[in-house]
Amino acid sequence: MNAAADLPSSESPPRRFDVVALGEAMVEFNQTRAQEPHYLQGYGGDTSNAIIAAARAGARTAYLTRIGHDTWGESLQGLWHREDVDTSAIDVDGEAPTAVYFVTHGPQGHAFSYLRTGSAASRLSPHSLADSGAKAYIQQARWLHVSGISMAISTSACDAVFAAMQWARQAGTLVSLDANLRLKLWPLARARACLQQAVSMCDLFLPSLEDVQPLCGEEDPQAILAWAHQLGAGRVVLKRGAMGATVSENGQQRDIAGHAVNCVDATGAGDCFAGNLLARLALGDDLDQGVRYANAAAALAVQGFGAVAPLPHPEQVQALLT
Repeated sequence: MNAAADLPSSESPPRRFDVVALGEAMVEFNQTRAQEPHYLQGYGGDTSNAIIAAARAGARTAYLTRIGHDTWGESLQGLWHREDVDTSAIDVDGEAPTAVYFVTHGPQGHAFSYLRTGSAASRLSPHSLADSGAKAYIQQARWLHVSGISMAISTSACDAVFAAMQWARQAGTLVSLDANLRLKLWPLARARACLQQAVSMCDLFLPSLEDVQPLCGEEDPQAILAWAHQLGAGRVVLKRGAMGATVSENGQQRDIAGHAVNCVDATGAGDCFAGNLLARLALGDDLDQGVRYANAAAALAVQGFGAVAPLPHPEQVQALLT
């Protein structure tokens, strides 16, 4: 499947969703004043950010995760409902909490502190996914989106990601993978082994330059792209921050320019990029068109605090592109 680069044809079974994402959702507290401990409550979790971004871009979406039977889990459910993200297959765990994280800002950029050990999302497993009906959601989607963070939070969650990718392959659902390497969550050797296997099972690989360099041991973008294709990724979009992105498919590479903006908070910028790109691909854009749109969306998102609140709507993105 990973050699296929096109969306399911019109002869494929009808797809209920454009994008389904799997992973960990969290409640966010983002520092908004440098000189005093003032925090803005919001929401985060890379694949949750991405699926909300996709929904705002006009895609039909669903999210798969576990949340706690607590105030924060209820708050996340309300968020997804407001954003028109289907949550029917989300599993509510009565024995584990919803995860929380804090964002602080300084001269070196933003830093994260997490309260996620033993969270409901870390108890994801192939069995819990099957029991929640997630397999049918994945098989009714054009795209399944997963990430390295979803694989890193626990062994059972990693197994759940691989099971979901396999279900997607069986159904002709295309798989998008964001590397999102977080070495605080797992050793580099395990990250390399798991993510290399995941790259071999994906159709679209979305690494950032800083994430992928430790994984492959290469610094040159051309060598990084070659490494990803050799593992089996049919299409690769190398995210390069303000410099834009490099697109690689069918033996050809193109640089898609970014946008110069005043960056207030880069939290979730890559997730915004991923969600908007998948939405645009599902809506008919080719890869270059989708990346241009996603670059613009991410440029807008970094101009506000938080991972979710600044995610743009189509009219904002189109205004930047015109």
